[in-house]
Amino acid sequence: MISYPVAIALVVLAGCLATSGVALLRVRRAHAAAGLLIAGGLGLILACALDAGGRTGAVAPTLSAVGLLVVPLAVVVYPRASWRTPVDLVAVLVVGAAGTVGTLAAERKPVVETMGLMVVLTAVALLWWRLEHATPRDRTALTWLALGLGGSVITAGLVAFAAPNVWGGVVSLALLCVVGPCMYLGVVHPEVVDVRGLVVHVVVFITAAVAYLAAFAGVAAFLEILGGQRPSAGLLGISGALLATLFQPTRVVLRGVIDELLFGSRPDPLGAAGAVAGHLGDDPGVALRTIRNALVLPYAALYTDGQMLAESGSKTTYTKVLTLALPDRTPVGELVVGLRPGDLGLGPGDEHVLALVTPLLAQTLRARALARDLQLSREDAITAIEEERRRLRRDLHDGMGPLLSGIAFMSDAALNSVRQDPAVAEDLLRQLRTETVGAIAEIRDLVYAMRPPALDELGLIRAIEQQAGALHTPTGRRLEVSVLADSLPSLPAATEVATYRIVVEALINVARHSGSTTAAVTIRHCSAGLSIEVCDDGGRRTPWKAGVGIASMRERAAALGGTLDARSTSRGGVVTATLPARTVRATRSSLGLGSRTHE
Repeated sequence: MISYPVAIALVVLAGCLATSGVALLRVRRAHAAAGLLIAGGLGLILACALDAGGRTGAVAPTLSAVGLLVVPLAVVVYPRASWRTPVDLVAVLVVGAAGTVGTLAAERKPVVETMGLMVVLTAVALLWWRLEHATPRDRTALTWLALGLGGSVITAGLVAFAAPNVWGGVVSLALLCVVGPCMYLGVVHPEVVDVRGLVVHVVVFITAAVAYLAAFAGVAAFLEILGGQRPSAGLLGISGALLATLFQPTRVVLRGVIDELLFGSRPDPLGAAGAVAGHLGDDPGVALRTIRNALVLPYAALYTDGQMLAESGSKTTYTKVLTLALPDRTPVGELVVGLRPGDLGLGPGDEHVLALVTPLLAQTLRARALARDLQLSREDAITAIEEERRRLRRDLHDGMGPLLSGIAFMSDAALNSVRQDPAVAEDLLRQLRTETVGAIAEIRDLVYAMRPPALDELGLIRAIEQQAGALHTPTGRRLEVSVLADSLPSLPAATEVATYRIVVEALINVARHSGSTTAAVTIRHCSAGLSIEVCDDGGRRTPWKAGVGIASMRERAAALGGTLDARSTSRGGVVTATLPARTVRATRSSLGLGSRTHE
């Protein structure tokens, strides 16, 4: 009677094949599905025959039918059968005939071995031909089949060789369970992982394992010849342990050889990093090409704010995303690199090079962003200057132009009348003086609109105090204003004007609408920039209503990139504004004059 573990392993294998057949049947791969379903059924029959009290007469025919006929037919019609293709038709006929002969002559070992060799050679030849002529998707499916069938069969053979007993057979049968799932993945989810990378790793591992077993068998045979008897278990263990130290180096060497054959020589990581660092500049496209050439990568792309900034090479299915961050860990973009065919990830050398390069790319992106912001700032400044010029031109043309023209005409009229009619000339001169005074007043208004003269004459704090001294409430009482501004730095012109306008507008609102007779102004320079606060004692505590004045103050703060908040509290109305630190110079001056009170 065959051991129960073998029968159980056969049942599990049959279940895996049948389940995979059902899954393939659901995705309309009827021919391959039928083969797997029949193989699963025959596997169950084989398990029952092996456990049938030692009566194993049906074992050989069933095993031959599964191994020589059913499974090979399922393989040759996978992923789809094309009966109009002569190569496919011949392969099906050859496999079917050889499998049938092998099944009928199951008790004759030479015939079975010959038919088995014919089936294997036909299946391998067909697989090779299809890999060369199939569509990309079918080629991926065939690669999955080659991985599952070839890898499992070879590994099962190695296990059976290393452990020629019941448990070796159980492990071998368990390894064959991956064939059905691989066939399903190849049809339904072929891109779940780069199967070429799995093939490379499996080939490298199996080759290294075969080399290790061959070396161990050779050493064991040599020790037996040398000692004239079979070596002891301890000596074999020591020999196996010593040889095992060479297993990983052998895998690394084999992987290097495969990489050399597939992709050419890989550069030295430090040399590649130096080459990349030497070519990083303002053009990200040049940097990406340098990275690709240095690391032999098929694709590289640079993203910032979710938008592609530059790319190089051809897109690949499998990529790796690297975050580009500044030294303070602020992310500024992403570097997307395509994996080489056959790679499941980036190697340690590639990771090392990219770890050196990504900070440089992050700094490059940061520099580009700053340059872009500077350009936008310059454009905004030029736009503001041109708008101001347009306003001045319009005011001069529509206001001062006619006024000065009228003065000129009136001067001519007075000149023509001075001898004939002195009285008329005298009236004209009086009108001329009135018009001239009006022109001077309009010129002052134009100058004040650009920059209040008091800022240049008195400074920011005294100009605010002067304007505050002229404010009265609706009842006629003077508004008492205290101004606190200690140790203010020297302010740029734009910041100084914005501060003046915001404070004055806030005080005007206090005088007109709050019902309060007192107000306090506080101006400080802090880490966030210039902090401005105007508050009153509440007065009638009327509901706060935002109007044109508040909108004007917000616009002035926003123009410099600052913020403004106006609200009503239990203590009264409060207007707070913050202008960014970049608008404030670091040099100190004596503009802050302490606390003053105007009545």
